[in-house]
Amino acid sequence: MIDTNVFQDKTAVYYTLGCKLNFSETSTIGKILREAGVRTVRKGEKADICVVNTCSVTEVADKKCRQAIHRLVKQHPGAFVVVTGCYAQLKPEAVAKIEGVDVVLGAEQKKDLLQYLGNLQKHETGEAYTSVLKDIHSFAPSCSRGDRTRFFLKVQDGCDYYCSYCTIPFARGRSRNGTVASMVEQARQAVADGGKEIVLTGVNIGDFGKSTGETFFDLVKALDGVEGIERYRISSIEPNLLTDEIIEYVAGSRRFMPHFHIPLQSGSDEVLKLMRRRYDTALFASKIRRIKEVMPDAFIGVDVIVGTRGETEEYFEQAYQFIGSMDVTQLHVFSYSERPGTQALKIDHVVSPAEKHERSRRLLELSEEKTRAFYARHIGSVMPVLLERSKQGAPMHGFTANYIRVEVPHDDSLDNQVMPVRLGDFNEDSTALSGEVLR
Repeated sequence: MIDTNVFQDKTAVYYTLGCKLNFSETSTIGKILREAGVRTVRKGEKADICVVNTCSVTEVADKKCRQAIHRLVKQHPGAFVVVTGCYAQLKPEAVAKIEGVDVVLGAEQKKDLLQYLGNLQKHETGEAYTSVLKDIHSFAPSCSRGDRTRFFLKVQDGCDYYCSYCTIPFARGRSRNGTVASMVEQARQAVADGGKEIVLTGVNIGDFGKSTGETFFDLVKALDGVEGIERYRISSIEPNLLTDEIIEYVAGSRRFMPHFHIPLQSGSDEVLKLMRRRYDTALFASKIRRIKEVMPDAFIGVDVIVGTRGETEEYFEQAYQFIGSMDVTQLHVFSYSERPGTQALKIDHVVSPAEKHERSRRLLELSEEKTRAFYARHIGSVMPVLLERSKQGAPMHGFTANYIRVEVPHDDSLDNQVMPVRLGDFNEDSTALSGEVLR
């Protein structure tokens, strides 16, 4: 039995690294602690509990996690320090040895965080609680409010794909999900909490339904019927799981936005094979064409990894030309990072750090060109924008349905409101289009 009296009037600080799914899960951890009597630390206070939710997608991510832990231990001396997330699952013993860490929780344990906190007495050495891969099977629901106006609904966890470069299946376990009915209920609660927009998050969300005998398309149709939510966005979906029926449904939906995020990873078929991806460039191109046929103004974000083992100069040039030919809006470019235990380490050709940097630079320049051209096409149009709170006196920002960032003069009454805005030219730093709110 957990003695919640221990937690009364205690304070906590939360630090999240990595993906939107992690931010959603941190929010749920925060809710668990709030219900036990813990409040979030205020500026200038020292926290009693520090929770760090980690990422391990690259070696740089691992380093950032260690730095964050050291920083929080220093900022909050004497705090009870809990570390969870992917880095904690993959390297529990290493994390437990970091000075100041008390408890390390794996993927299966984080939902039961309270029972591992004891009486909040510091440990001489960190204690790690994790499960082996085959025992990671529970789905912990999460629907969190971001710092702005949108909610993040976790619809799926884990991955069965085992791409050659990736450790996420080892950190998150097999693909699993809650029921469509439970997702609808969480969306309705978001409405009750004032939510206007929900982003669907997960590790491999197109795989939704594996553990409930349902499909992602079933989920999309059910969520579309929830009154009160004005916007849904699909965070990231594999091209082989983005079916034509989903594309066509989104095109006809009032609530699902013309905004897709589709991982490509490489525009070379040879590299895609080395990566063990489940599609080729022809399939990817067909998805982009279909989206643009039915939603010409759709925003399409694309993940690309450069410098993977086996990516020769010739293969990169093929990829660059292919990506350049695609009618996509923005590239999220990642440099390949060696991950222990992955099959990619068996591939011979290694790309130098300098060459990775140069390939990233070229793709980022291409991305900038594509994004700027996409924004420029919409200058002069009037579009609905969901506006977000800003600091007093600072310009407010928001996004159009097709994810164009818009800047308007500050007005508190517009917070969390969808307003018609006439889009003007780029703002001073070219991060958004200036807008005029039409009343």
